[in-house]
Amino acid sequence: MRISGALDLISEVAASLRARPSRLVLTTIGTVVGTAAIVATLGLAATAGNHIVTRFDELAATEVVVVPARSSVPNEPPVNILPWDAAARIDRLNGVTAAGTLTKLDIGTRRVRTVELVDPQAAAVSQIPVVAASSGLLGAVRGTVGAGRWFDEGHNTRADRVAVLGKSAAEQLNVNRLDGMPAVFVGDELFTVIGLLDTTEREASLTGAVIVPDGAARAAFGVDRPAQIVVDTDIGAARQVAAETPFALAPATPELVATQVPADPQLVQARVASDVQALLLLLGAVSLVIGGVGIANITLVSVLERRAEIALRRSLGARRRQIAAQFLVESGATGLLGGVLGSALGVVTIVLVAWAKTWTPVLYPWLPVAGVAFGALIGLLAGTYPSIRAARLEPVAVLRGE
Repeated sequence: MRISGALDLISEVAASLRARPSRLVLTTIGTVVGTAAIVATLGLAATAGNHIVTRFDELAATEVVVVPARSSVPNEPPVNILPWDAAARIDRLNGVTAAGTLTKLDIGTRRVRTVELVDPQAAAVSQIPVVAASSGLLGAVRGTVGAGRWFDEGHNTRADRVAVLGKSAAEQLNVNRLDGMPAVFVGDELFTVIGLLDTTEREASLTGAVIVPDGAARAAFGVDRPAQIVVDTDIGAARQVAAETPFALAPATPELVATQVPADPQLVQARVASDVQALLLLLGAVSLVIGGVGIANITLVSVLERRAEIALRRSLGARRRQIAAQFLVESGATGLLGGVLGSALGVVTIVLVAWAKTWTPVLYPWLPVAGVAFGALIGLLAGTYPSIRAARLEPVAVLRGE
């Protein structure tokens, strides 16, 4: 039988692969796993990066934090010139949706408790932090009140002794309802609890604190300046708001006001994708190498098993290049099949993971095609040596049993 033409070659390869289906399946597993790992890795890295950037845009990219600027003199504390009406001034800027002051109070050795008498066994309760805030802080940190209400500007102006308890602080103080008008003592200062803070998207520490109005903090604890201002902005407005804020708060000395803005979302996406790919691409590469070694071994075994067939074809006129082409195409077809199945498996993995995480799947159009090409390339490389080995077989040597 003489092998001639591409159709004859394809027919011979197909017949050879069909003759050993179980071997074909086992041979392609390595390539399938490797290709699927690479396709899934690149796709999931893009998907995760897109999701993180989306969350970044929704939360971090809309936050600006205003604090006193660092002193140019080493070891000297910054000069705090932040005014108490800072939140109201910043609210007037375009792109600002909410702004509020936030100051952690130094209460010294004073304890936080719910009874007037000091309980010696209640030492742990004294660890609850106390913070002062303006009425706009709830919106700035995107918080939700589970019971009662947040204090308003009237409470602040009148310096009313009211407080909002964070969820964790309320649990420590055993305050779970407001109908009895519960109160907390900070040292000897009494504050009526008017609300329970349930959750916050920013400043998570607030859920474990006692929050009092700025006016009450000035009157009870002598606080002279707010420590910082938290600003919530529209998407895309954070950098502009950060640039305008120092002039809105201190027109004569804007250098004494510092603003903290988020990093560029595109840089975050690139870093996330790079980190994920660096961790997982190695696994895919190792799997592809293992798959290639498997194809090479099976193809070499096939050459040894079919020595008589090769000798017969050579004696009937088949050339060396035709024998080599047959085994090279067989290994390439095996790799191609593994690439197709692996790419499909990788795409399905991306979609399933995105569905489970409620993410939007992101897939580069060239990725499945590249996965198929990788599989075929691995198959061709793996079959190079066995095909050369097959082409070098001499019919006389086979008949002699050499």
